[in-house]
Amino acid sequence: MKKYLVIGNPINHSLSPKIHNFWIKKNKIEAIYEKRLLKIEDIEGVISEMRKEKIDGINITVPFKKTVMHLVDELSSTASEAQSVNTLYKKGKNIIGDNTDVVGFEEGIKYCNYSIKGKKIFILGAGGVVSSIIVALKKMGVSRIYLSNRTEDRALKLKKSFTDIELVPWGKLPNFDMILNATSIGLEKNEEIKLEFKDISPGKFFYDVIYNPIQTNFLKKAKGYNHRIENGKMMFIYQAAAAFKIWHGIVPEINNEILNLLEND
Repeated sequence: MKKYLVIGNPINHSLSPKIHNFWIKKNKIEAIYEKRLLKIEDIEGVISEMRKEKIDGINITVPFKKTVMHLVDELSSTASEAQSVNTLYKKGKNIIGDNTDVVGFEEGIKYCNYSIKGKKIFILGAGGVVSSIIVALKKMGVSRIYLSNRTEDRALKLKKSFTDIELVPWGKLPNFDMILNATSIGLEKNEEIKLEFKDISPGKFFYDVIYNPIQTNFLKKAKGYNHRIENGKMMFIYQAAAAFKIWHGIVPEINNEILNLLEND
């Protein structure tokens, strides 16, 4: 039986096993998908397990999307462009680092019928998924990207790769069309991003990469001010589907059954 994993820290919130095991069963594949909480010093060990064929594929979530880049044999063109890896697979004896977050974000935004073209986007955070989102936004014709992070040095590192993004001090608000939370703030119920919501003009689009919980405090507050809100559920589903295709050669069906499966968690 083949074995697949999602690794991260924290990892309890991940619904990857739920969706992958559903598709595995649906497509009658002899495999299992689990989640594993790791520390940074454990990463080399889990890569070694993959080399020894004890693990057939791995998804990577926060905070290891950049860490694993230096432990694989080869990067896909998308992973190289985004400088971020969220999917590992074997090609012969080599471990390939791939990225399905870019297509996941693109397809997720298309699904909610929002046009990025010509828009000003404000990103909160500078973690592993942000570079993938920036690559996707550029592909979709974004007008301007603002970025703010709690620790400025991480934002400055990102600006070295994407020189045209504009850095904003944490807590300040530029003029934007869409604001996107790509931090981990909101995974816990009591966490919230300190923003002056009352100063934000109406009709903005608030997007949170977090999909579990369904509504973070960031989204709840935005809804209270009558802004449009969306969580990262569809991005999550589409990136998972892309990883599933890489591993199994099958494009899994995305339908109401899948949406209900995640809603009812």
